[in-house]
Amino acid sequence: MRYDYCVVGGGIVGLSTARELLLRRPGASLVLLEKESGLARHQTGHNSGVIHSGIYYEPGSFKAELCRRGVRATREFCSEHGIPVASTGKLIVATNATELGRLSALEDRAVQNSIEVQRLDAAELRAEEPNVAGDAALLVPSTACVDYGLICEAMRTEIEKAGGEIVTAAEVTAIREDPAQVLVSSTDHLWQADQLVVCGGLQSDRLARMAGVRTSVRILPFRGEYYRLRDQRSDVVSRMIYPVPDPALPFLGVHLTPTLDGGVTVGPNAVLGLSREGYRRGAVSVRDVREIANFPGFWRLARTYAAVGAAEQWRSLSRRAYLEECRRYCPSLTLDDLLPAEAGIRAQAVDSRGTLLHDFAFERTGRMLHVLNAPSPAATSAMPIGELIAGRVLEG
Repeated sequence: MRYDYCVVGGGIVGLSTARELLLRRPGASLVLLEKESGLARHQTGHNSGVIHSGIYYEPGSFKAELCRRGVRATREFCSEHGIPVASTGKLIVATNATELGRLSALEDRAVQNSIEVQRLDAAELRAEEPNVAGDAALLVPSTACVDYGLICEAMRTEIEKAGGEIVTAAEVTAIREDPAQVLVSSTDHLWQADQLVVCGGLQSDRLARMAGVRTSVRILPFRGEYYRLRDQRSDVVSRMIYPVPDPALPFLGVHLTPTLDGGVTVGPNAVLGLSREGYRRGAVSVRDVREIANFPGFWRLARTYAAVGAAEQWRSLSRRAYLEECRRYCPSLTLDDLLPAEAGIRAQAVDSRGTLLHDFAFERTGRMLHVLNAPSPAATSAMPIGELIAGRVLEG
């Protein structure tokens, strides 16, 4: 069968894109291909489940607008489908003079981005969260927690009700575009489509090269390592607790996140992964390591962030160093409180100059659109991102 649209990638961005294409083109034929045996098996299923407010983004920027729209869309979707949302709110905690200045800048951003915040002094912070220490904090009530896997399953239902097909265990092995169609192959099947959209996440650059697209963008896998607090300490906080991020760095820092099941996760850190899909500690892929070593952009990036990378690596190797990062704002935690939890891996797009890409990166041909980077927080913003991608596909 020939399809109007083929979407590759069963994470939340691919599913949102497929859903939006069918909403805009009722009756169109669409197939979504996912190489794993189920949906949301990689970035979507390994994140901390936070619905972010958008407080960190430049006022008036596209990312800030997408995040605000994403918060509304995600909450509305969850309400329609009976998916639980825990509206815990978030505290961003400053623990020194430098962070106090950054906290004030975040407060200004929140006002400009129309995000409700409340400034707390040290006494007010302690009254709100007795186990959290800091000089001041911003309370962001709109930040919430959800199971993005449940959202993906609800999207799957909508796609199939609209006539779309979802095929799992369908790893793409070849992509060929000609003037009349795009041919997408797995080991035992061939799909024909008028238009192909690739939302490949951790494999997006490889899928683009497989399709003959020339791009300088490469995906570097960054492991986010988590711990989980033992059950006896699950009441240590009632809200998400975040450090004040360093604006020069791409990650938000180790934080405490109450989960829907009543637990609390701690993390993530950010260390270079030696396997794009190796979630087990110590996982190594020879292919992935070879590609990293042969990519000039990696070495330029490594020089820029050498000190930061070394500190993150030390916290990865030393549970006590990881603990000390948490104890800056939650001093009652002990080594016995930290239990191992599954890691996540972030697909960080980097160009040949060693620049971390923070904005969208697309490659477009006559019948293909490759999404090489969907900026964080892609899960929160997935529905407006799907609208953006679908709009680009339909514009031709």
